[in-house]
Amino acid sequence: MTTDVKTVNHWIGGKTVEGVSGNYGPVTDPATGAVTTQVAFAGVDDVDAAVASAKAAYATWGTSSLAKRTAILFKFRALLDANRDAIAELITAEHGKVHSDALGEVARGLEIVELACGITVQLKGELSTEVASRVDVSSIRQPLGVVAGITPFNFPAMVPMWMFPLAIACGNTFVLKPSEKDPSASMKIAELLSEAGLPDGVFNVVHGDKVAVDRLLEHPDVSAVSFVGSTPIARHIHTTASANGKRVQALGGAKNHMLVLPDADLDAAADAAVSAAYGSAGERCMAISAVVAVGSVADELVAKIKDRAEKIKIGPGNDPTSEMGPLITAAHRDKVASYVTGAAADGCEVVLDGTGLRVEGHEDGHWIGLSLLDRVPTTAKAYRDEIFGPVLCVLRVDTYEEGVALMNASPFGNGTAIFTRDGGAARRFQLEIEAGMVGVNVPIPVPVGYHSFGGWKDSLFGDHHIYGNDGTHFYTRGKVVTTRWPDPSDAPAGVDLGFPRNH
Repeated sequence: MTTDVKTVNHWIGGKTVEGVSGNYGPVTDPATGAVTTQVAFAGVDDVDAAVASAKAAYATWGTSSLAKRTAILFKFRALLDANRDAIAELITAEHGKVHSDALGEVARGLEIVELACGITVQLKGELSTEVASRVDVSSIRQPLGVVAGITPFNFPAMVPMWMFPLAIACGNTFVLKPSEKDPSASMKIAELLSEAGLPDGVFNVVHGDKVAVDRLLEHPDVSAVSFVGSTPIARHIHTTASANGKRVQALGGAKNHMLVLPDADLDAAADAAVSAAYGSAGERCMAISAVVAVGSVADELVAKIKDRAEKIKIGPGNDPTSEMGPLITAAHRDKVASYVTGAAADGCEVVLDGTGLRVEGHEDGHWIGLSLLDRVPTTAKAYRDEIFGPVLCVLRVDTYEEGVALMNASPFGNGTAIFTRDGGAARRFQLEIEAGMVGVNVPIPVPVGYHSFGGWKDSLFGDHHIYGNDGTHFYTRGKVVTTRWPDPSDAPAGVDLGFPRNH
């Protein structure tokens, strides 16, 4: 442990708690490459303490009134809104994304908080009367207990807010394991929840690596696990947590395609491709990383994308003139660059190569420019893998059918888009494409809070999507109650060993 940088500790039982493991990891400013913070890495004892705190809090929170829960969430919503700039600054300092992008992240998380404030409607049960003589049947939903969330570096505020607001609104208590690369936003959120009046132990934060994750996956007092991250880890999370008897939603990686038909508005399509491929430096699971150009539009579309991409200003996220910031770490920057430097050997035409970018005054930052690859074969590594950086691949096909077949052959099925003026083609596309989220002339089809987010195939492991109705169902379990109250006029029914009569 060093003393010349800030230390981020855990949040357990309503206060910051120093880790007992004695292990710490570095947090860097991606724009400078300098280590600005150290974060405590939880050991098994730290995770156990957080789960024990959550379990103790559940004894009262799980039976608390909906009015009490939503009143606290309304207060939290107001505090979150008032502190959105402060949270965005923390995100920029540790993730590197530009301030406007960080503000947008907080705003999308706020949507789910607002959904949780109205959870009373989602938790209404059902009642059937007189299913048999004097017999009523009702269905209710109840919380699970202690639930955990494991979240990625790319959206350190938004993705946790996809999980915990609904979880605690439903009566569960929550243990968050955020990314160790940008941990400060989650601590600010914990402080705001406490300020809003959330009882101690209902929301806890433990930082760390695989040790902390694996303990959450095997802990007998954790009932459910939510995860967002890469496909290999999502598969591990799903397999391990399921084997330990837990409910799991594990959202994995993506290779999102955008199909551009010959009748599309090419200026709108080019604008959308640049925004969706390079926004947040491409570090998002809903980024468009593959444009599939149909027929004769490819040459003009590539030229328009190139023209726009060359004008994007890259610089520190706290510079108001920057449109794109650095990547999260130097190692990730180098990995992303390797896909571009190896593209030509894989048969790609390198239209733009951003690997040589340097930013004056910030030479040690994790910089990479925008790269554009054309005539990309499906065998190329840049096409097969989720790059998670500002690299856009353009693939060329002759027909709509060929484009859809190419896209459906991908092992990923997260999000997709079509650009066209043809309503019939768009309708056909949304039915035929094998992906969980579809945009029609919308490049990043992230659903609003009251619909659910999630992909197909290797982009989702588990039966539930995240937030929306699926989120409420994931964080609750159903119970059916059959009731008979005798009427004063009833004669004794006597013994009947058969099925109850309802006809």
